[in-house]
Amino acid sequence: MITKRVDPREFLARMKKKVADREPIMIASAGSGLVARLLEDEGIDIINTFSGARLRANGMGTMSMMWPILDSNAQTLNYTREDILPALSGKAMVCACLNANDPLRDMRMVLEDCQRMGANAVSNIGPSISYVDENSEIKKVLTSAGITLDNEIEMLKLAREMGMVTVGLAFTVEDSLRIAKEARPHIFCYHAGTTKGGRTGYDNGSTIEDTARETEAVYAQVRSIAPDTILVGHGAAMETPEDAQFMLNNTSGDGFWTGSSTERLPIERAVTQAAAQFRRLSFT
Repeated sequence: MITKRVDPREFLARMKKKVADREPIMIASAGSGLVARLLEDEGIDIINTFSGARLRANGMGTMSMMWPILDSNAQTLNYTREDILPALSGKAMVCACLNANDPLRDMRMVLEDCQRMGANAVSNIGPSISYVDENSEIKKVLTSAGITLDNEIEMLKLAREMGMVTVGLAFTVEDSLRIAKEARPHIFCYHAGTTKGGRTGYDNGSTIEDTARETEAVYAQVRSIAPDTILVGHGAAMETPEDAQFMLNNTSGDGFWTGSSTERLPIERAVTQAAAQFRRLSFT
């Protein structure tokens, strides 16, 4: 098998045309080859791979990737190479979401590994320090230990220099502005919080109106710094296609990023329904 490659320059030209034509850009995460193939067949632009998506496919919550017993980059690189890329035909760009604070790896070598396997885009969400609540004791401790957003920014800058597509992501206004200004990613995603719904979702109480307002406020500030950056939104109350449409209608973004919404939640519903129907069968 020869894994299909997507050329970063051709891909970015295609994305810029979509933005100009006001066609929504869609990014979606995949924890298995089957999900990745189905997403590509439906025309998804970028398929993200990261340890949280793989763990979701195993029935765990996305935040399981935060535990230190997990080698996040090994998880991401291995299943991207073995499960995701062989399942695709080369229409969708594969973006590896990496842990730039990995203390055991030179990130230049990790990025080179991504390029060799055919993942020509990267993001800083594998996981990101931006997940951790600002001003919390644990964030102060992590920062003092050298686990910082600086490392994520440096990785995104290096990836861009290497000719890769870069997808920056942050949970806070401060982190968003730093990434936009210092890393200049091709695409920036504001993460409004863990997606609600299903068995392992988390509802922080935000409505879709809250999610749109919060996201738009960040978009406005990012655009003032990096007007050419493609903007997408993710998470919180954006659970259904109707929610995503609300985001498109009520923000100035260029698209959206789905995770659980096009992976965990549909699988939970479909398998539960099918299994229940089979379970109700009986001998006549």
